Order: sequence, then C-alpha cells, then structure tokens
Amino acid sequence: MKASDLFIRCLENEGVEYIFGVPGEENADMMISLLDSTIKFIVCRHEQGAAFMADLYGRLTGKPAVCLGTLGPGATNLLTGVADANMDRAPLVVITGQGSTKRIHKESHQAMDVVGMFKPVVKWTTQITNADTIPEIVRKAFKLAQTEKMGATHIELPEDIAKHRTLKKPLPAQQAPMAEPNMAAIRDAAALIAGAKFPAILAGNGVLRGKASEALTALVDQTGMPVLNTFMGKGAIPASHPCSVFTIGLQARDYIVRVLEEADVVLAIGYDLVEYHPQAWNKGPDKKIIHIDFTPAEVDESYVPAVDLAGDIREAIVSLTEALPKKRLVEPERFSEYRQVMEQEFRQHADDTSYPMKPQKILWEVRKALAPSDILISDVGAHKMWIARYFQCDVPNTCQISNGFCTMGFALPGAVGAKLSHPNRKVMCINGDGGFMMNVQDLETAVRLKLPIVAMIWTDSQYGLIKWKQEVGHGKSSHIDFTNPDFVKLAEAFGAVGMRVERAEDLPDILRRALAADGPVLIDCPVDYSENLKLSRRLGEIPSAQRSALLKKSPVFSGVALEYLDLIAEYMEERPYPAGALICEQGAPGDEVFLLVQGAAEGQIEKKGEAAVKFPLGPGACFGEMAVLADQPRSATVVAGDEGVETLVLTAQEFQEILLNQPAIGVQLLKVLSNRLLESA
Repeated sequence: MKASDLFIRCLENEGVEYIFGVPGEENADMMISLLDSTIKFIVCRHEQGAAFMADLYGRLTGKPAVCLGTLGPGATNLLTGVADANMDRAPLVVITGQGSTKRIHKESHQAMDVVGMFKPVVKWTTQITNADTIPEIVRKAFKLAQTEKMGATHIELPEDIAKHRTLKKPLPAQQAPMAEPNMAAIRDAAALIAGAKFPAILAGNGVLRGKASEALTALVDQTGMPVLNTFMGKGAIPASHPCSVFTIGLQARDYIVRVLEEADVVLAIGYDLVEYHPQAWNKGPDKKIIHIDFTPAEVDESYVPAVDLAGDIREAIVSLTEALPKKRLVEPERFSEYRQVMEQEFRQHADDTSYPMKPQKILWEVRKALAPSDILISDVGAHKMWIARYFQCDVPNTCQISNGFCTMGFALPGAVGAKLSHPNRKVMCINGDGGFMMNVQDLETAVRLKLPIVAMIWTDSQYGLIKWKQEVGHGKSSHIDFTNPDFVKLAEAFGAVGMRVERAEDLPDILRRALAADGPVLIDCPVDYSENLKLSRRLGEIPSAQRSALLKKSPVFSGVALEYLDLIAEYMEERPYPAGALICEQGAPGDEVFLLVQGAAEGQIEKKGEAAVKFPLGPGACFGEMAVLADQPRSATVVAGDEGVETLVLTAQEFQEILLNQPAIGVQLLKVLSNRLLESA
C-alpha cells in the first residue's frame, strides 16, 4: 500500500478517533488517505487551535490525541499548543508534512528544520525517511506519549516518502504496565506518617492522570490527613470532603499554605514541581517529604524527599493505606479553621449585586450553574487566578487550566476538544477579552460542528493580569489597554448565540439558558478587576473573613459594624515575630496597632517604685490602639512567647486615613471607648 495509507492504518490501530488540524500541500497524500478512514478529521481555522483541541482531548481521555499541520508556518503555528500539552502532561502526537527529501537539504520553499524546532517541547521527535519504518515510528510515538510522565511526540512525513509503496503492517498497540510500588519504601513512608505530629497531603496532576482519586479519598477517610491540591489537581479528593483544604498555587503565599508550613511530614502525591514550586510552601519547621509519583523526584534544594517512591500512584496509595494504622492520625479540629475561613471567603460575595460584577460573584454563579461532572476550562489572564482559588471541584478533571506553559488563547479551542471527548457533559470556558481574541476564529469550528459549548468573556478592555502584576510590582501600569468588538454581534456573525450581562441579577438566568442551548453561546460579562489588588493585599496573609472575625473579638473593635471591620482588615499587614522578640516597648511612640493572630505573648507595665505588672496575651488580643488614637507613647511592653507569634499590624497613618474617610467608624469606636472609661471609673 501507499505509505500515507499505512500511516493512517497505524493511527486507526492506535484507536485514534479524531485528528485536529489544517490541511496543506505537503500533507495532501495523508488527507486523501483519510477519505477511506474511520478517523474523523476536524478542520480547524488555525493550527494553534488544533493543538489546543488535541491537548484537552488527550487530558480528558488519557489517550493520545493527534494534531496535524503542514510544513513551515503550519508547523510553527502548532508549536505553542504542543508545548502547552507537553508541559501539562497531556498525551499528544503531532504530525507535520515536509517538502521532498530531494530538496530539504538546501535552500527551498518553506523548508526548515521542523524536527529540530520541536525537539525542546516534545518528549521525542523524528522524520520518516523510509516508508517501511512507519509502523515502528508511529507505535513509538504513541507509546512514549502515554508513558509517564505523559507528553507530546512529533512525527514528520516528507511529501515524497508519503507516496512510496510498502508491504508493512501496523504493530500491535500495547502499553507496558506501571511498575509496582517498592514495599520497603511503602513501610518507610508509613512509619514517617504514623510518627508525625501533623502529616498533610499535597495532591497534584498525577493523581488525576493515575486515576487515583478514589484511592486517595480512602486514605484520607482512614487517616484524617488534610489535603491541598494544586491547580492541576482539582478534584483529587472532592472539595466537599471535610479533609479538603482546597487549592494552592497562587504566586503569593495564600492562607491555606500554612497547613503545609505547619506540617512535619508532607506526602506529595502526583506532584510536579512545575505546578507550584516547593520553595513557595516548604517553609516553617523542618519537615520530611514523602514523594509518590510515576517517576523519581526532580532534584531541587527545596524538595529533598525522605522517601522517594516511584511507580503506579494508585497502587502506591492503596499499599500505603494498608500499611498505616487503622485509626485517625489527624483530628479535624487541627485544620478545620482553614477550611471554614476559605468557605466563608467563597460565600462572601454570593449576594453582591454590584455591576460590573466582581470575579467572586461570577464564579459563585458559575459553580451553581454547572453540575459536578460538567467541565470548566480557564484561559490565561486575571480570571485564571480567581478560578484557581474560588472554583472548587468534587470530580476529577472538571476544571482544566493551562498551568505549566500558561498560554493565552487556550480555552475556546480547548472547549471544542473537551466537548468532543465528553459529549454528554456541559462544557464551559472562561476567557479574558485579550485571550479570547487570540483564537476567536475557531468559534466557527464549534458552530460548524454544532457543539453546545458556552464561552464566557470577562471584559475589561485590558490585559488584566499584566496590569495586576505591573501595579503590584511597580505601583502603576503601562500599555495594557485595547478596544473590543461588540461580542454579541460577533457571535451572531459566526452563527452562534450572543448574550450580554447587563445586571448581576441577570447572570443566573443567562447561564441557565446558555447551558441549555443546542449550539455555541458567547456571554459578554463585564468584570470589576479592582478586586485584583485587594486579593494581592490578602495573598500571603490572613483572609479578610478571618481578620474581621479576629477584630470582632477584640474589645476595642467589638462595637464596630462588620462592614467597617472588613475595610480595616484589608489594610492590615501580617508580621511574624520569633520567640522572645520585642513587639513594642513601653514609652516608645504609638505608631502601630497590633492584633495577635497566633501564639502567645507577654505584656508588662512598669511603674516607678512598684513591681512590674505582667499579663498574658493570646489570639485575638489587640494592643496599641489607645496609643494610636490618643497619639501617646506605648503604655506597655509586649514580648513574643516561646513559640513565636503572628500578628496583624495597622499603621497609625493608615488607621487615621480610614477614620478620616469613614467617620462612622470613629463614632462607633468612641462609644466603645466611652463605655470602657465608664467601667474603669
């Protein structure tokens, strides 16, 4: 048979259902061979979109997807999507055409070293130079794409080789089983966990790829260990599970990272360093790390496992569960506060009717509208940070994010691949207006295929994430503005349905109608990104809800309305003090208010001719407020206890600025202070 026919037979033999791509002159023989194939070719409007479709199809099915382009610009257009799939461990096989082998050694039309270009972004790449090698090359490409860590492989088929004749046949498609876990390492891991004071679990993308979610949930049910998942590990255990402490991975230190910081043993399962660098969470007291993954741990000075367990993740978790004592090792009270605070944050804007809408409110409504098994795909932009933190999942692989390569334009074509892989589930993607316009052309592909997907666009006419980073780092922004088309009319021009959110109250019904539609729907949703900097102030600090609750417990702020406490909490800065450190000194200027968050401190007041008066201070204690309000020196010295303390600090300048802008707070404080004076009289 002709070489291109054999190539297609080999793809059929591997179980390929779809090829996503753009045909070209140099892959014409393969396209003609597809006419007699069971494989469906999805004609895309840009090769990058084709790669993203294949990326999502591979992630969600676990089977290598295929994308195709011609030589030259067709190949370069594929490159970004292929790199994205490879870095996020999606099984993918890339096929490109090439000019005749009689001309690629010299200067020639569109000829370039495509194999060399793909080499840095795939696991393996090769050019076919002999038709008889096609069965081996195709089998190797699929085998390597599926071998953990999964990723992309690339095959180049020159146009003259595609026409050659061959008598070869496809090789049997078989995948080697994963290695069984080492039982000595399992016993070592079990001993470390059983002897720990506070063991915790970090679950990554590998848990999902290894279909190990049920096994992990059983381990957690038995031991009570808290679980944090990465962006790519959402659904590793259900977010509704009482041991879930939700998602880490924001570039700043989020509140729940404290669980890992406080742990003395961290069980990292299916965790890739590319998901969230260990330097960001391996802090605090020395901790032992147990690494369970398909492959040995990457070498990193912040990630040195005490136990390095490579093999089948699911089997390793099952064996570890059996090796551990059949009893609860961590009581829920040890970490329940972290979960409760985050749940309060998730609900904080549920009834917010402001417009443009806050990211938290939009995601609250999206989560309600989607069933647990429905799929949400996030593009890259400011919205990605909000989705990562606020959109939680009970089912694995129901929230997909471009994480490792962090690629804009990923979500819309990705939604096409997701819907083709799971036609019975609702599929929705959230895009920024910047990222959406990068691959808008494949909306036509969705319309042509009659795919009922929903694309929501958060519009602000800016590169919002870049502005966010610029303002955090430099206090101002530069060159991030653009204009948008009328997205409703644009949708209609493509043959899709367009909707625009005009009021916050309308969003639930818009989502209901969009998800019930029988074709693609575009939703234009203006967003209030002023929330970005507010989140930046909180990231790495105690969440606003927790701060407000602590303020409410302190005597001086107990009479202040909660809405004003939220405002004060936004301005407070977290500041730790080691054991024995001086926090404030009697007689020093009163220029800061302190709120003790964690740990114990000792206060001391000295008077001439009298013994010093000492008093304990615990979480919720507020001190320094009287000195700030009265513009007087400190009345006491406060020193951190043996375990050190964490405090929230409000400067006198910020406190006075708040009182100036919100006089009602001053009135409420005066009432509290007046009552205190009367009680002491």
